[in-house]
Formats: sequence, structure tokens, C-alpha cells
Amino acid sequence: MDLHFATAWESVADQLPDKTALICGEKETSWKDYDLRAARLASLLKDHGLGPDSKVGIYAHNSNEYLEAQYATFKIRGCPVNVNYRYKADELIYLLDNADAEAVFFQGCYAARIWEIRSRLPKVKAYIQIDDNTESLLDRAIDYEDAIRRSSPMERIDRSGDDIYMLYTGGTTGMPKGVMYGHAQFIGALLQTLASMGVAVPNSADDISKVVVQLAEMNLNPITLTACPLMHGTGMWLGAMVPLILGGTCVTIEKLGLDPHLIWQEVEKHKVMNLVIVGDAFAKPLLDALNDAKSANRSYDISSITQIVSSGVMWSTEVKQGLLEHHDMALVDAMGSTEGGMGSSVTNRETTSTTAKFQINPGVKVFDDDFNEILPGSGGTGRLATSGLVPLGYYKDPKKSSETFVEVEGVRYSIPGDFAKVEDDGSITLLGRGSNCINTAGEKVYPEEVEEAVKKHPDVQDCLVVGLPDDRFGQRVVALASATEEGMLDEGQLIDFTRDHLAGYKLPKQVLLVDQIQRAPNGKADYKWARQTAETQLL
Repeated sequence: MDLHFATAWESVADQLPDKTALICGEKETSWKDYDLRAARLASLLKDHGLGPDSKVGIYAHNSNEYLEAQYATFKIRGCPVNVNYRYKADELIYLLDNADAEAVFFQGCYAARIWEIRSRLPKVKAYIQIDDNTESLLDRAIDYEDAIRRSSPMERIDRSGDDIYMLYTGGTTGMPKGVMYGHAQFIGALLQTLASMGVAVPNSADDISKVVVQLAEMNLNPITLTACPLMHGTGMWLGAMVPLILGGTCVTIEKLGLDPHLIWQEVEKHKVMNLVIVGDAFAKPLLDALNDAKSANRSYDISSITQIVSSGVMWSTEVKQGLLEHHDMALVDAMGSTEGGMGSSVTNRETTSTTAKFQINPGVKVFDDDFNEILPGSGGTGRLATSGLVPLGYYKDPKKSSETFVEVEGVRYSIPGDFAKVEDDGSITLLGRGSNCINTAGEKVYPEEVEEAVKKHPDVQDCLVVGLPDDRFGQRVVALASATEEGMLDEGQLIDFTRDHLAGYKLPKQVLLVDQIQRAPNGKADYKWARQTAETQLL
């Protein structure tokens, strides 16, 4: 295949010019205008000396502008760099310098932060400010909309499917790392969703043109709302890239923080078909909002939803069943990381699934420490490995690349560090990331398993578990828990409650009650915060 995001999207724009591509608040952008605005921004980047393989930072909230800036970067055969908008000055400098960024699109509210760091980023040739009515234009920055008005559209060019696309990891197990893929390799993996729809998987931009027209005739171009940030893989890949490569519509909400009622309002307003979330951190508040609306006799119309897709964080069976009481749909729990997809489980009113249990994708295995495959029925645990979508490597980090992307009996695998148990039926139960594993009295305890047990308590809103040093056991299991609005939590009762769900050595030795569990904007656990909070409270 010689697929490229920019060339593919140009084909979609030619075939479906009047169809809506992007929606954010009151802003709706057609495919024709999406392509035109990106082409004008591409000219701006070229005028500043950027071209093939140039890196472009995108430091912005969810918005149409985020996706236009990314498309423009692809048009010049450049590589967009996702920038975490929660980073402070030193973290931003590390990321943008490590990525060799030559231009940065930034949200206006971060103008002061750009002013603070730009003297330490000599590689950056242009800063483009997205106006959000919070700050005046930064000195020597370029106004985003003015640049679009003044620039002529860049002419279309030939591109290679070998061009590099990368996404920076969140740095939860070290400094952020750019995970690299080839365009054709990555698009090919995204397009596999078509096979389940009975549509032939395209191999070229011309094929994509035919497919999006076919989907349009079947009224199947997806309308997808991503409730999580575009700056992370789940939001960008499942929430934006999948619908756009299929000629669909990407709906985003620029307001920071999770507003479940606003999400359901947007679903109702735009007849959203697919909703992208990250586990219970999103699903629980969304379920609460549905329950609240129903109790107030003003239920949301969510009949357009065909599926909710989650990835990256535990999504419990109880919450899934609660959502299905409101509407029958496919609840797709995808297991994977920036370094590759591993498996999935699907729940609807006719089919239930067990929390953290997945059917593995083709090419996925579980290896022990000696790279021997763990087979069904053995009861063994090991590290998940996939030979499906294997990254080219980490950007400028050959040592970490050689540790994570390894060859076993002539086959190249991605082994990012997730541990799993192989069940008798060949399915797997996800245990968690090995770097977070707690070693207590010689036993391994995975925080996610304990967190799930604690969260089964009806008065627990959220929970994180960490291991703290212990003179007797090496490490002891410590849980931090927050209560629901109506809940009253007692440490002893919570520990007793978990006895029904966990072996004795896995029980939390202490439960610390906190007002709110801190998570990243994508819903992923902030174990650094949890550990620091636990250590502070127990001093």
C-alpha cells in the first residue's frame, strides 16, 4: 500500500466536498473547506522553510483548528507532534526539542507559556497562535486565521506511504517518547475496521474515494464524538483519524474537563453514531448523567449511537450494564497502547463480557521472561506482545526501541510492558503495566486488579492503588479512594469489602480517603500523584 493521510483526505474532499468534516461547538467545517484551510496553512509552513519530515508541534485543546493544523502538516509531508497542554515550561521544552519541532501551533491561552520558553527553542521557525479570545496576539507570533486569509492554497504533491507519522507517549513510565509509524502501515491498520462492515479494504487513495462514496450511499460515513483529548492516541486515532479516513465527521468539545451532560447534548444534536471514551473515568459520569436526566423526566435521545469505544483504562462490567439499560449498542473495550493494539471485548444486551477480559487480536501472544509463549490452560502470566501493527521505533531512542520492539523466532513484536494471564479458552485477562506492579511478601500485585475490586463498592467513585515501602513485606498495597456524592466511606469497611473479591495478599493494607482522584485529561491514572499523596498523608 502507498497510502498517506493527506492524499487520502484530499480524495475524500474531492468526493464529498459538501459533507461536514469537523464540528466543534457552533463551528462546522465542510470537507471542501477543511481541505482548503489546511492547504493554506501548508503554504504558510512551506514559506517558513518546512517540508518533508519537518516536525510541527500542536499545543491546543480539542478543536477544528487542531485537526486543520495536523492536516496542513501532513500536506507538506511533515510530522505533527502532539503536545500535552498540561505540561509546564521545562516539560514543553524537553518535548519540542526532543521532537526537533520547527513550527508550533498554540492555543491563545498559552501565549504566556510560549513567551516564557521560545528563547530556549532555537529550532522553531514559526509560532502560529489560535485565537480563543483569551490573549492578544503574542509578539512575533502569526495569527492563525490571518494566515489562512493571506496564504494561497498549496498545490497538491505526491507523497510516500513511508513518510513518518508519530505520536508522543504520555511519559507515565519515563520521559515522553515519539512512537513512529509509516503512513501506509498505520492507515492500513485503521482501515481494517471496514472488513467487519463487509467493505473491501482500500489500498490506495483512489480506492478510498470509492469506499467513502460507497459508505455515503449506505449512509455509513461515521459521525464520531471524541470525549477525550486529541493530544492522546485514543482521542486522535479512534475519535478523529478513523471517521475522517472513512469520509465521516469528527465532533469535538473544546471545553476542558469532562462535562457528561454536554457530551450527551452534542450526541443528541448531531446524531452522533460513535462515542470515544477512556474507561470508567469517562463512563461512570456519563452513566450518572443519563440516570439524572431520566430521573428528571428529560432523558437524552441517544438512539443514534451504535457504539461506544474505550481504550487505555479499565472499563468495568457493572458500568457497561448500566449504560445498556438506557440504549442497546455495542460497547467496544479495546486493549492496546501507543505501541500497538492487542485485543478487544464487545458487550451489548445479548452478549456480556468480564472486566479486563479480552479476545486477542491475530498476531498477539503472551511471552514469559525467556520469550516462551504462554499457552491456554497453563495458568501462566506474562508480557503481551503483538506482531500486528509494530512501530518502526521510538524517535531518537535506539536503546528503548531495541528493548520494546524485539524479534522472536524471526517475527518482530511490540512488547510495551503490559502483563496478562492466559485463560483456558485462549482469551486473556489484563493485569496491568509491569512498571506499576507491586511486590509484596514475594507476591506480585497489579494495581488495576485491586482498583477494580475497590470500585465495586457502591459508594466508591474512583480509586488508584500504589505500592509503598514496607519493612516487613518490601512493599505494601495502599489504595486511595474517593466517594460518590451520596457515599460515606470507612477504611475498615472498604478493606473488608474487598476480601470478597481478592486474595488476602492483594488486599489494601490501608485506604486513604481523598476528595477526588487525579487523572490525566485522557482518563489515565496519575500514579505519580497517587504515590506522592499517599506518602504525604502517611508521613
